[in-house]
Amino acid sequence: MAKEKNFVESITDMEVDFPQWYTDVVKKADLIDYSSIKGCMIIRPYGYAIWELIQKQLDEKFKETGHENVYMPMFIPESLLQKEKDHVEGFAPEVAWVTHGGENELPERLCVRPTSETLFCDHYKNIIQSYRDLPKLYNQWCSVVRWEKTTRPFLRTTEFLWQEGHTAHATAEESQEETIKMLNVYADFCTNVLSIPVVKGEKTAKERFAGAKNTYTIESLMHDGKALQSGTSHNFGDGFAKAFGIQYTDKENKLQYVHQTSWGMTTRLIGAIIMVHGDNSGLVLPPLVAPIQLVIIPIAQKKAGVLEKASELKERLGKVARVKLDDTDKSPGWKFSEYEMKGVPVRLEVGPKDIENNQVVLVRRDTGEKTVVSMDNLEESVTALLKDIQSNLLNKATERRDENTNVATNLEEFEKILNEKSGFVKAMWCGDRACEDKIKELTSATSRCIPFEQEELSDTCVCCGEKAKHMVYWGKAY
Repeated sequence: MAKEKNFVESITDMEVDFPQWYTDVVKKADLIDYSSIKGCMIIRPYGYAIWELIQKQLDEKFKETGHENVYMPMFIPESLLQKEKDHVEGFAPEVAWVTHGGENELPERLCVRPTSETLFCDHYKNIIQSYRDLPKLYNQWCSVVRWEKTTRPFLRTTEFLWQEGHTAHATAEESQEETIKMLNVYADFCTNVLSIPVVKGEKTAKERFAGAKNTYTIESLMHDGKALQSGTSHNFGDGFAKAFGIQYTDKENKLQYVHQTSWGMTTRLIGAIIMVHGDNSGLVLPPLVAPIQLVIIPIAQKKAGVLEKASELKERLGKVARVKLDDTDKSPGWKFSEYEMKGVPVRLEVGPKDIENNQVVLVRRDTGEKTVVSMDNLEESVTALLKDIQSNLLNKATERRDENTNVATNLEEFEKILNEKSGFVKAMWCGDRACEDKIKELTSATSRCIPFEQEELSDTCVCCGEKAKHMVYWGKAY
């Protein structure tokens, strides 16, 4: 038993040291390993399987909204990057450069893509001539490189996986509609697939993506009360089009500039899942992104008929869920701890007495609740249980977020909340960058977003006391 106990003891309690708990979980649950390159992670099969499920379901949503997948080069010539000044300045500190090909110095430095706006723009100017060529609705699945000073698996790494949508439209109205539509796709995905509640809104000018006219975001709250930007959608207007000369002939035979958007989600979502749903026994995975939705643990598996019945159940339940049968010679107690650590939503236990009584034991990962269920109609029982777990995780996360969202009407109140509590702070803002900077300097909190659903908490700015323009969500963030 000591060995079984040590499996869980090897992770730090989240209440004691949340960052260490997070690191312990990503390692112990076999999600990643560290590579020999600082800031780069090896995503192990179980971690990559979660990403594949995220990718598959997001990709379906993109295609339902008319988007096509493409692939751009990973290198960007420096001259191309320099065409959009604001964009270049925004990414300059994070760019990795290639200066040699083999032993020869290159005539021009190549940037390893931190994002692909300039590549898409260079392509669009060649393929868009007429209004008939619009809209262009493209998406790319790839990796990008950003030379981060401080890294943490999934949350901030030198290289990470993501998708980046890039679209071109005839009018400003169409590009704005696309920007909001894709933000809503992200919000629905986080809510209904990842069971993570989000706040939707617009970033302030300070937090806006480099080169964008408007940036919109979905913000989620982690178990430790820190915010996580979980997806962004940008309206570029015609700024990039003018920099790159992307024009089309309209129906009146007049030249017009296109209007563009960009939007992205990354492997950071796996970090969000861990930090929103995890507990002191490890991962807790929403069923829709769990590589194993149900694990079958045979009890007294050496006794006659046990493994045969377990195999029969795997065959049956495999038609309604992603099922694994663990028939290794590890003890049941070790297996219980292992699959709790991996966040498998449902555990099914079956032994000689269960077979005799035509029943199994189902154990929920989210609550630990055990239920004895008849083998008859087991498919329906498992399907209903997985659906309930998915819903329960969202309800718990929403309740926790709401309990950790506070209101401040003056700076003293604001500082007191952040010193004594954690979570989101809702407060009014005048719109002045100086107040935004002062709040960050005093509290380390940043503006997370100006939510679409506005509330008038007071008439004055929480910082300067002047007339307020917006209600803003503030918080300390990853």
